[in-house]
Amino acid sequence: MYRRDLILAEIQKLTQVLARIMGLKLEGKTIEAEDLFAESLQKDFEMSPEDFFSNDTEAFKTALLRHTYTAEKLEMLGQFIYEQFRTPADDIRKQAFAEKLLVIYQVLESKYHIVNMTNLDRQKNVLQYLNT
Repeated sequence: MYRRDLILAEIQKLTQVLARIMGLKLEGKTIEAEDLFAESLQKDFEMSPEDFFSNDTEAFKTALLRHTYTAEKLEMLGQFIYEQFRTPADDIRKQAFAEKLLVIYQVLESKYHIVNMTNLDRQKNVLQYLNT
């Protein structure tokens, strides 16, 4: 029960950070939103934004598995990255986020056996983007 409470508290905190990032974007404060995104990646996921711009998806997958995130935390990472993917950006950045999202969904499915309608829809959107 204690472990579950810790996971729920962490997910709640990450949800609040994601909501703050989305709010900053809506207010047109994109630089602040990017800074908060980078800070959260470093502090909460022990990753840097540069990890997402590498072309090496295998290295990214290895890093995900090395961190041994809980399924819930990996799901939140996917939500963070999907929000960045949805934000208008240059094609190189959007492509990098798309490729990393597919890796996250693959790990969720293969390691944690998690498949849900939201992720399937997001995966479809990402694949449509990559195939255009």
